[in-house]
Amino acid sequence: MQNNQPNDPLAQLLQTLDLSGSGTEFVGKSQWMPHGRVYGGQVLAQSLIAAARTVTEERIIHSMHGYFLRAGDMNLPVNYSVDVLRDGRSFSTRRVQGFQNDEPIFSMIASFQEVDPGIEHQDDFPAGIPDPETLPSAQEYLGDNPHPVAQYWAKARPFDMRHVGSPIYFEVSGKPVAHQAVWIKSLGNLPDDPAIHRAALAYASDYTILESIYRRHGISWGHPGLKSASLDHAMWFHRDGRADQWLLYVQESPSAQGGRGLALGKIFTRDGRLLATVAQEGMVRVPELA
Repeated sequence: MQNNQPNDPLAQLLQTLDLSGSGTEFVGKSQWMPHGRVYGGQVLAQSLIAAARTVTEERIIHSMHGYFLRAGDMNLPVNYSVDVLRDGRSFSTRRVQGFQNDEPIFSMIASFQEVDPGIEHQDDFPAGIPDPETLPSAQEYLGDNPHPVAQYWAKARPFDMRHVGSPIYFEVSGKPVAHQAVWIKSLGNLPDDPAIHRAALAYASDYTILESIYRRHGISWGHPGLKSASLDHAMWFHRDGRADQWLLYVQESPSAQGGRGLALGKIFTRDGRLLATVAQEGMVRVPELA
């Protein structure tokens, strides 16, 4: 496959989030990916942008629940259709469907709310986490590995991702635990629009969420014959934050069974505020266990 990696991944991300269209019909560009399929985080972020354009600015997204229905073709744009399900006194609900070739590839329901005062608490930031500056980036870790996927991981993603402990790109080191943490930050500054930061957070939330499942069983991304795919994705936005500042993505897997695994994630700011909670179930098929 021809390598069309972007020279400026962050600029490409912003172009991807800049949907065309109006009313309830929008179109989003697709990004190049080494495997030829649309990246799940792309449709998550674009669906969020599409839904947000149909509600007033005072109402911000607090939850989204989506299903990946078909593998998307990176060579085609994605058409998004938004259904206005309800506009209540405080909440608005939208359904978004993404299409390619007139077939749905993604379906999501999202809820928006005007900010209200109320009770507040959150989980604590985990102890003993090293600063991101002390950890190697993917590019530093992978070096000049010529594999096209490795080159994408190292140079073409719009986010800097630094694993606390060793990553699982081609091997799994340490104990087979069902948890991990990853520092994430966009490669450069993003616009001040909070909606862009929420969409960017949704985009990045799909990168490593399933890795806690793989790590538990000593499976790397490079495991021979591994087949995996995101099946669904839920995300709750608790507080606003910036995706162009370091965020800690804490992940764990409570269960895997039947060729599927469930992974949960929490995204914290560096100063300990919990921004979002994520849940995703993925298909995980390992040849020797089939």
